[in-house]
Order: sequence, then structure tokens, then C-alpha cells
Amino acid sequence: QLHLVESGGGLVQPGGSLRLSCVASGLSLDDWNIGWFRQAPGKAREGVGCISNDGESTNYADSVKGRFTISKDNAKNTVYLEMNTLKPEDTAIYSCGATQVIVTSTQQACLQPLFYANWGQGTQVTVSS
Repeated sequence: QLHLVESGGGLVQPGGSLRLSCVASGLSLDDWNIGWFRQAPGKAREGVGCISNDGESTNYADSVKGRFTISKDNAKNTVYLEMNTLKPEDTAIYSCGATQVIVTSTQQACLQPLFYANWGQGTQVTVSS
């Protein structure tokens, strides 16, 4: 069974950068599309973006386009979320999920948490001065 673990969160000032990792074990990520989601206190889970199993296709939420980049290293069984120009409203617990549904073709599918399973425990990102 696929097991995902996120890391790399922390406290960063507005305008700063962080890189989150989503490491998979149990199965190869070659067959899985990965999505990044976040949840702030008192709010619903929100899709951030996703990447295809071969790493060739991505899709992003409008709120992070141009600031966040998702990449994949299948040799390391790891997906990354590079976050730049961070804002206080990016503060949330970030988690990754896996799916075999081809979600990168549309933003709506990419950001729909119901398509995903095998969620990690999440990593806290706090953007504050």
C-alpha cells in the first residue's frame, strides 16, 4: 500500500520561500498522480496543485500560480512543492495525496480532494513576521 509522508514545513517571513517534500513508500510513484492540498484553521481543505505520474504535467490553483511549483523525482519516490513569495494567507497544514485518476488535465479535477487517497499526516507552514 502507498504511504506518504510530508516534511519541510516551518515558520517563514512574508516574501520568503520553503520547499516541501512528499516521500512515498510501499509502492512506486511511477503509477500515481500526486496532489498538494492545504487546510487552514476553521477552513475547508483547499487544492494547491497536482502533478502527473510521469512528472510531465502540472496544474495549479489560481491563488498560487506563478509562486508555487510542483516537481517529481521518481528515482527518489518524492514529490516537491516549491513555494516562493509566501504570503500570510498561505499559512496552513500542507498535505499530499495520491490518485490514479488523470487529474492534471483540468484544474477542477486537479483540485478535487475526493479523487485522492493515501493522505500523509501533513506539515505546518506558517507565514508571519
